[in-house]
Amino acid sequence: MSRLKPGRIVASLAAVVVALVWAFPVYWMVNSALLPNTVLTSSTPRFLPFGGSLKNFRAVWDGGTFLPALRTSLIVTLTAVLCCLLFAFCAALAISRFRFRGRTSFVLAVLFIQMLPAEGLFIAQYKMMSQVGLTDHALGLASLYAAAVVPFTVWMLRGFVAGVPADLEEAAMVDGASRTGAFFRITFPLLAPGLVASGVYAFLQAWNEFTIALVIMPSAAAQTLPLWLRGFIQQSSTRAVDWGQVMAASTLVALPVIVFFLLVQGRLTSGLVAGAVKG
Repeated sequence: MSRLKPGRIVASLAAVVVALVWAFPVYWMVNSALLPNTVLTSSTPRFLPFGGSLKNFRAVWDGGTFLPALRTSLIVTLTAVLCCLLFAFCAALAISRFRFRGRTSFVLAVLFIQMLPAEGLFIAQYKMMSQVGLTDHALGLASLYAAAVVPFTVWMLRGFVAGVPADLEEAAMVDGASRTGAFFRITFPLLAPGLVASGVYAFLQAWNEFTIALVIMPSAAAQTLPLWLRGFIQQSSTRAVDWGQVMAASTLVALPVIVFFLLVQGRLTSGLVAGAVKG
């Protein structure tokens, strides 16, 4: 058994410290969600949830507003992710596989659009959604999210598509497969990790977005989870903020993201590695 080198030991310890620093805010959020507000507002912090309970979670759940906000966020996020992947995949495929007039201009336009500040588009976006009657509507918000994420997703998928040789499709076509059949049987499975990695990025952007939703979804009945979470802090002036319920609500908002990562982590890891060597 070979002896571990001192440099590797130091690097491993540094990695453990960085991981603990990264995980501590998540632990503190869950720990605070299990403690009563009187303990959280005291001058002595409690690092372990001894004597804690699920009272804060029950209070958030019994409020009756979490499930509608969760349903709205799921509809908006999943619609945005599907639309984003569809349009970005088609664009990345066209850029990487075909040579056409205006191809370079299109690539530069995608890069330029990515550089535009989102805040500068709020007025135009609200007017556009208002004219077509999609304010306070999940479809309107999802379309804006998809449009915001598509440029960067095109760049991500472009590297994956370019990394799959076109010779594989041509070989399948020589064996009798059609162009469409060769693509879906040979190329598309190889691009699955890239689609997962791009989908995770789009999911996080749509799930956590706040400012566009605040402009497009002003009604309390059409709130997404980030807007719903804000309601726990914007209490009346005569009532103190219940930080236990705020942390419980934050935990519930983060839980779907954790579940999503657990479902796609295998494909996500391979997709990120593949993108690093194919870009």
